Amino acid sequence: MRSLELPLFPLKTVLFPGGILPLKVFEQRYIEMTKACLANELPFGVCLVTQGEEVARADEAPATFASIGTLASITSWDMPEPGILHIGVVGGARFRVVSHAVRRDGLVVGKVAAIPAEPTVALPAACAPLVRLLEALAQRVGPQHFPAQHAFEDASWVGYRLAELLPLPLHIKQTMLEVNDSEVRLSVLQKFLRQQGLV
Repeated sequence: MRSLELPLFPLKTVLFPGGILPLKVFEQRYIEMTKACLANELPFGVCLVTQGEEVARADEAPATFASIGTLASITSWDMPEPGILHIGVVGGARFRVVSHAVRRDGLVVGKVAAIPAEPTVALPAACAPLVRLLEALAQRVGPQHFPAQHAFEDASWVGYRLAELLPLPLHIKQTMLEVNDSEVRLSVLQKFLRQQGLV
């Protein structure tokens, strides 16, 4: 499995393949990271913070983060005021962090191994109510927060979109990212939605 080295951005959010994530970047280490990624047209990695804070003080230990993350490619950027970058990213392939080091400026650089994409599986007929719910959620969040290219017939795509939009605890979202079976993911989400009386 191919491995590569890339900067990691630990966040209190889970980015899914194909997902859209707006970010406000203000720490110097991440501004420099963003500039380098833009200049070289390279992605960075987003990993869920599991302990600690996104913005660590100098006297605090770096945050710990999940070992499974998602590549993030920058699709838009704006600097509304000096020292603050607003960027939009889209999620790419998932990866596993093999090892990482913290640079002097606090930026985490990881050696990661790509996780193969799930095989394309047609959405089971029993999951049709999930598509209707997802369409409603997409309207609610608006087109700026939902992929322009839809794949409502793809089990992985529907599962990823529901997992990112539903109000699930972050550790459950992370589990949904780590699951390698689209039908298992949909089954778990469907069970949650039935418990909530939403389907």
